[in-house]
Amino acid sequence: MSENSARSVTVERTSTGHFVATNTRGGTISFGTGSGSEFTPVELLLAALGGCTAVDVDLATSRHAEPTSFSVEVSGNKINDELGNRLTDLAVTFTVTFPDGEGADRARTILPRAVKTSHDRLCTVSRTVEIGTPVTATIEDA
Repeated sequence: MSENSARSVTVERTSTGHFVATNTRGGTISFGTGSGSEFTPVELLLAALGGCTAVDVDLATSRHAEPTSFSVEVSGNKINDELGNRLTDLAVTFTVTFPDGEGADRARTILPRAVKTSHDRLCTVSRTVEIGTPVTATIEDA
């Protein structure tokens, strides 16, 4: 593991069913059980899948042309079976348009390859989900 490979966030409870995650740079995001408008942990996972690959695709295409629209829809089905609660049928769908012009034509040409490369190799979030990295849960003495 390289010196720069570690990633972490801290999750703190703010009230019953409500939490704030803080990254090492000081950024925060609130989430909870879904009783209000805040994101649930499952929705954050979906956002992470879409966001990770969106960053990769945006960097690859926008150097050629600024998109006129760029959205990513991420969906899945939450089930409970003999394996417990989990998501199935995860799908990431891009809707991207570019204006007319030579740079935009290049961006349109690159788009399918950028999506595939992100999915197959670059997006840490989708690669982790697809490969099935084990998660360890422990309790630290307080």
